[in-house]
Amino acid sequence: MVTALCPPKKARAEEAPRAQLDAGPPDGPPPPGTDWPPRSSRACRFKRLAVPANCSFHILGVVGWREGGVPARPPVRPRRCRAGGTREGSCPPPARLMALLLLALLALLALWGLLCARAGTPGPAPRWPPGPRPLPLVGNLHLLRGAQQDEALMQLGKQYGPVFTVHLGHQKTVVLTGYEAVKEALVGTGQELAGRPPIAIFQLINGGGGVFFSSGPRWRAARQLTVRALHGLGVGRAPVANKVLQELRCLTAQLDSYEGRPFPLALLRWAPSNITFTLLFGQRFDYRDPVFLSLLGLVDEVMVLLGKPSVQLFNLYPRLGALLQLHRPVLRKIEEVRAILRALLEARRHRTPPRGPQQSYLDALIQQGQEKDPEGLFTEANVVACVLDMVMAGTETTAATLQWAALLMGKHPRVQSRVQEELDRVLGPARLPRPEDVHALPYTNAVLHEVQRFITLLPHAPRCTVANTQLGPYLLPKGTPVLALLNSVLLDETQWKTPRQFNPGHFLDANGRFVKRPAFLPFSAGRRVCVGESLARSELFLLFAGLLQRYRLLPPPGLSVAALDTTPAPAFTARPSAQVLCAMPRLQGC
Repeated sequence: MVTALCPPKKARAEEAPRAQLDAGPPDGPPPPGTDWPPRSSRACRFKRLAVPANCSFHILGVVGWREGGVPARPPVRPRRCRAGGTREGSCPPPARLMALLLLALLALLALWGLLCARAGTPGPAPRWPPGPRPLPLVGNLHLLRGAQQDEALMQLGKQYGPVFTVHLGHQKTVVLTGYEAVKEALVGTGQELAGRPPIAIFQLINGGGGVFFSSGPRWRAARQLTVRALHGLGVGRAPVANKVLQELRCLTAQLDSYEGRPFPLALLRWAPSNITFTLLFGQRFDYRDPVFLSLLGLVDEVMVLLGKPSVQLFNLYPRLGALLQLHRPVLRKIEEVRAILRALLEARRHRTPPRGPQQSYLDALIQQGQEKDPEGLFTEANVVACVLDMVMAGTETTAATLQWAALLMGKHPRVQSRVQEELDRVLGPARLPRPEDVHALPYTNAVLHEVQRFITLLPHAPRCTVANTQLGPYLLPKGTPVLALLNSVLLDETQWKTPRQFNPGHFLDANGRFVKRPAFLPFSAGRRVCVGESLARSELFLLFAGLLQRYRLLPPPGLSVAALDTTPAPAFTARPSAQVLCAMPRLQGC
């Protein structure tokens, strides 16, 4: 595009100026007093413009005259003219332009200084723990042996020390092994290690909300409400103990119906799951209720899917996983669970007054949502996320632990006999156990603790630094994922006499009294210790003692004790594989 001078609209109707433009400039320099082009001309644009031989265009399109073939300085003209008039002036001189540029530069420097002052001085450089050298793309994944990843990480801990660095794909992660390192990190750092890393699949499931996989203000608000609600519902006291004993009666009625024939080990999930549902929804379900069975089945499927290698690959490479749709099966099942939870939540909302006694966890969430929530901590989505977390955790952890306890009693008949001797001596054949009996049943209590130590239901405690964190000689920057291996604590050779063997003596002193061991951390430790620990302890003790008081658990006919499989099934938690046992009713002293 070429800028030239041409007449305005008004001048187009005037023939003389137009004729002057069409004719072009006269030969040679313009005569004195001659105005060419006319003053009434304006700036316009042409695609094509015939330029006389003795004229030349300058940058702004002003015509200059040639004298002897040498371009002459163009006459001083307005650089831009408006239609209907002209504006006298010229380009800013170079000195003024330089002054403007200098002022702009000074303004940018001042803004940069202000931003630096707000951000503060840069922190010290991070000091990472040692670790194996990563490979491109895969990091150190080639060192982790599929289903035995925890064992591989513990071996790396022996090579590089209890605190070391691994690259899980592109993610730089600090791993903690052994009691001392885990305790120092989870307990000694306080709030600095209370964050949760953004695990891809759980970000999609709960959107960063809920109780267990959230961080920051949403986590603190959800945890405080959950602890307050469980305490108000009577967890650890008589109200919840009575609900557990009621469920124990229903469970024994189911086992009685088998009359000593083999029953599926998964049947033991019903009682602890129903206790959780009673606290969450304010109602107990019949074992044949379709909602109850659907919810249990969906939770079971989700736990299996979360443990699949495809989901682990999605967590390591979210973009690749999304491209391959690796997360879709989990999300479809989660949406079915959400649909049931929304229906239960809506039904409960119509029965929950804005103020008044809370009869369930849903009541606490509903009343909290009815209050002012300027930060949006209890939106409808986050309420459903909290309930989903409690359903998944409450129906899986305690239920799987009770199944393991029954299986290990069938595997170790001598231990089972000693437990039953103690129960007969303290409780007799008819009186059901109570929470306060735990102190009078030290061996039973020790066996239950050893079950939890031996199985390591949740091997990992993923954390994330919420600030630059000093961990021994190392300095971890904010946002560093930290993986505390709880199984390395529960198998620590410096803390347990025979860590790879099932040995209730780990929790007994020389006089047979129960001993609480500091390295017993199945519920994690620190600020993010399991919110349902108190409920799980009471629930497991009453159900376990009640079952062994009434039944002798044996392998099915034709199967030896040694044939009972204690290899964990592939799932998100270390649950037992599908098996059957026989619950033989006991006579007093048998």
